[in-house]
Amino acid sequence: MDFTISPKVEDFRARIARFVEDEILPVEANRDSWDAHDNIAKDWLQPLREKAKSEGLWCLQLQPETGGQGLGKVGMAVCYEEMNRSIFGPVVFNSAAPDDGNMMVLEKAATDAQKERWLAPIVSGEVSSSFAMTEPHPGGGSDPGMMLTTATRKGDTYVLRGRKWFITGAADAGHFITLARTSDDPRRGLTAFLHHRDEPGWRIDRRIPIMGPEEHGGHCEIVYEDMELPADRVLLGEGLGLKVTQMRLGPARLTHCMRWLGLAKRCTEIATEYAQNRHGFGVRLSDRESIQIKLGDLAMGIEMGRLLVMKAAWAIDQGSFARKEVSMAKIHVANLVHKAADVAIQVNGARGYSRDTVLEWIYRYARQARLVDGADEVHQMVLNRHLTEQRRGFWTWETQAG
Repeated sequence: MDFTISPKVEDFRARIARFVEDEILPVEANRDSWDAHDNIAKDWLQPLREKAKSEGLWCLQLQPETGGQGLGKVGMAVCYEEMNRSIFGPVVFNSAAPDDGNMMVLEKAATDAQKERWLAPIVSGEVSSSFAMTEPHPGGGSDPGMMLTTATRKGDTYVLRGRKWFITGAADAGHFITLARTSDDPRRGLTAFLHHRDEPGWRIDRRIPIMGPEEHGGHCEIVYEDMELPADRVLLGEGLGLKVTQMRLGPARLTHCMRWLGLAKRCTEIATEYAQNRHGFGVRLSDRESIQIKLGDLAMGIEMGRLLVMKAAWAIDQGSFARKEVSMAKIHVANLVHKAADVAIQVNGARGYSRDTVLEWIYRYARQARLVDGADEVHQMVLNRHLTEQRRGFWTWETQAG
């Protein structure tokens, strides 16, 4: 692996860093720009999005023919980390979840006609989207094989019935990808469908209150009540829903990690600046060994996370599914961002616990990181399965051809 980046990627990184510094951080610092759910208000967001588009910093993750820049996962790792120096960064560049993962899976799995109807409006920023998979007990969560939502074929249509919950962005979304059971086949029993918010046969039961700040559209419980969809709404093919989830969730887990590294670095930045300027008992905080140990440990943890993310990104760019690499990155970085916020709040004292900085926002947000897209324990079991199967081969280095 070569950890140098191309001049193209460095150019994007530098321009994103400047945009975040000059355009987004001043908006973030102005509490008038925040909505009721601790996200950037739409009337503040739109001008920033238009400016990002005009500077060619829009949808970097997609291929040029789709409207992106074709950076690949390594380039995304570099740029996403830089974007999330601000809590509002990713959504400005149209690289925030869940649209980010939905666009990438539609780019790979949709037909040309489906891309025109369902993908292009998300790429343009005209609509947002949701991925409806998780269900309340006893339905499917981390194990999609437990899915209870059904789609029954009736001639040229499918009839969907079931309940989903914690569906991110659902209250604002215009386009939905939803998973339903079409047979009892353990491998080919699920199918992915596309639908629009204005179509009948579904409803939002409630917007679920959560501990942390919310993405636009919150986290909702939704109900399908005999929703009829034509056969052309099937994504990839009947019975291939599990493949759709694998195509979407693997890269999405990694892009979460890319963004979380940016938040962890921001926490460290705020803590370091405060420690260098705050004095107590005749000593500057940054001169205390206890503070130096805390910040040095965070710096090491962030760099470890960057290496794990970059290895996984590189492996995906080489054509691998990088399942164990993604799981390791997901576990480490999810815990890291929570630790970084906790340490930074401790260093800042009451200031960190207040809303004078974004540390309390990041702390509340960070707790979900160990749950979303597979809890820590699920990924640890995945790693154990690889270890059991591969034994010492678990740690094999890839060898160059020739």
